[in-house]
Amino acid sequence: MSAVDIQYPETEDDVARIVADAKASNLSVEVRGGGTRLGLGRPSQSASALSLAKLTGITNYDPSELVMAARAGTPLAEIESALAENNQMLTFEPMDHRPLLGATGEPTIGGVFAANVSGPRRISAGAARDNLLGVRFVNGTGEIVKSGGRVMKNVTGLDLVKLMAGSWGTLGVMSEVTFKVLPRPETAVTIVVSGLNDAEAAEAMAAALAMSVEVSGAAHLPESVIHKFAGGSLKGGPATVLRLEGLTPSVDVRSERLVAEMARRGTVSVLEAQASQDLWREIRDVIPFADGTMKPVWRVSVAPSAGHQLVAALRLKTGVDAFYDWQGGLVWLRMEADPEADLVRQYIKVLGGGHATLIRADAATRASVPVFEPQPKPLEALARRIKDQFDPAGVLNPGRMTAGM
Repeated sequence: MSAVDIQYPETEDDVARIVADAKASNLSVEVRGGGTRLGLGRPSQSASALSLAKLTGITNYDPSELVMAARAGTPLAEIESALAENNQMLTFEPMDHRPLLGATGEPTIGGVFAANVSGPRRISAGAARDNLLGVRFVNGTGEIVKSGGRVMKNVTGLDLVKLMAGSWGTLGVMSEVTFKVLPRPETAVTIVVSGLNDAEAAEAMAAALAMSVEVSGAAHLPESVIHKFAGGSLKGGPATVLRLEGLTPSVDVRSERLVAEMARRGTVSVLEAQASQDLWREIRDVIPFADGTMKPVWRVSVAPSAGHQLVAALRLKTGVDAFYDWQGGLVWLRMEADPEADLVRQYIKVLGGGHATLIRADAATRASVPVFEPQPKPLEALARRIKDQFDPAGVLNPGRMTAGM
């Protein structure tokens, strides 16, 4: 459902007033950043929207302290540009969902943390939430809250920062975020091991991560998707790719060790800095499935040893294409037609657990299928109690994550 009335607050006080007015009028609002992820999650159930597109600006940045603070609507491109001027970066390399979802707009730093968006470097740098140090937000009653300051009634002991990251605007409207940054690596290379099947690749990635060579990215790209990566720099059969970053002399030494180990498993080649950067950007943004269709795409997190087993089991039952990130623990699945939600989640449970998020599907499917992993009853009850404390009237993004909440 498209929002009819969009309000653009320019200050935190404006946000608080809009939310308080909505609560007083018994209305709900759809919370937006740059609008790049509107097609992710259950469809909006609100007739009005609050966009943070005008709540922008870097409010504090001391490169020597490796910390930045910015208003939530600040474009991610502005953040990355300021960091690049000081040879720094966001270590968790957040995904840009626009190619996959066919979306427009500009990703915002608040949206990144609200959705806990993390990329290939998560295996070494942690998720977005692990890099978030502080938040200011407006709760569902129109009160301004900041981490480390006022403690909300009946939520003593809860980590507000961790709660807000990944809450998709259902608990509060983030107005400012403070986060860690780190120096940008001097160089990067990618070791490519060709010809491994999915199971062999899982073993190779595990072996690479067990070595003291500091792998910062580990992915496997089956033959069905290989031609869609990095402008054709990867050719032939399947490729298992392992990224090394850091100072040039260190990368050279670690690369030599990793090449020697991987050569026992398959044919090895090396992508240098620019080609390596291009490849990992395309892995991050799921470019093979950015095909202009609405074929369902799942983001599945399982144990690294279980990813290829999940794909093999699904291929016996339904049409599916896949590739792997995070040492095989993150599986990107594209279904040919039906999302097969029950089947996907049943197999995940059989293989030891994990979670599946339906990243892309048409609105009707997203309204009928649990987009986010259903929680066990005790966790669901806890989530509802937290929602009741932060947003008792259900003003903020109702139903975005779970029906009826």
